[in-house]
Amino acid sequence: MIQSMTGYGKSVVAYKGKKINVEVKSLNSKQLDLITRIAPLYREKEMEIRQMIAQQLLRGKVEFALWIEKDAATDAPPVNTALLESYYQQLKAFADEHQLAVIDWMQALVRMPDVMTKTEVEVLEDEEWLAARQAVCEAVQNLVDFRTQEGAALEKKFSEKIDNIESLLASIEPFEKSRVDKIRSRIVDGLKQIPEAEYDKNRLEQELIYYIEKLDISEEKQRLANHLKYFRETMADQPGQGKKLGFIAQEMGREINTTGSKSNQAEMQNIVVKMKDELEQIKEQVLNAL
Repeated sequence: MIQSMTGYGKSVVAYKGKKINVEVKSLNSKQLDLITRIAPLYREKEMEIRQMIAQQLLRGKVEFALWIEKDAATDAPPVNTALLESYYQQLKAFADEHQLAVIDWMQALVRMPDVMTKTEVEVLEDEEWLAARQAVCEAVQNLVDFRTQEGAALEKKFSEKIDNIESLLASIEPFEKSRVDKIRSRIVDGLKQIPEAEYDKNRLEQELIYYIEKLDISEEKQRLANHLKYFRETMADQPGQGKKLGFIAQEMGREINTTGSKSNQAEMQNIVVKMKDELEQIKEQVLNAL
């Protein structure tokens, strides 16, 4: 089954007054191009997070973000009361000594350095990392589910286009058979327009056979049919077949182009143009296949 490279996943896990948020977005890319934005507390786990993402997503331009939301009450910085008292005594003594007017002490004190600053260093506990890891796994899985859903739409689109090319390929056959007679008649009629021309009918027949063989598209038709079949089989493989589908589409294009150059008939050339149009739509969409 095909997966798209376009996807989005998000997860939120609660842990001790925190909300651990994880968001993952992906677009198409030839390789895995991973950009991370991780909250400082979890940066020590960045390599593990990258490995988790690489194992699941394989390819794509991926943006990963992990951040924390905290309750205002629990996140408020503690007041350094000892330092606050020291500042107060110093300022009051200075004001008394110089007979300065009374000021709004609290407004002045809270602006002093380090009064409202957190001094403790946060350490990532194992239990909290398990909660964060769960959020990462859920977000990545949500993105994979999104990719699978988009991939199903891609597969349906590809199947429609392959069906159309197969139908157009079959519609060439009547024109292909009548083409031989038309070529023969055109050459013979041209020779009749030159009364003085003398030619060996056996030699003419040999040249006609040689000319018609050069315009024969049986091999191109067979190879194109094989490519169409292989494309269908590859779509049913495990996710990660996007590059292979792109290569098959290129080979299909070669056979269609050769058929067009050999067609030498307006009706056949019109059919080839329609096949090219269907194939071009496949090539555009296959860039999004994982």
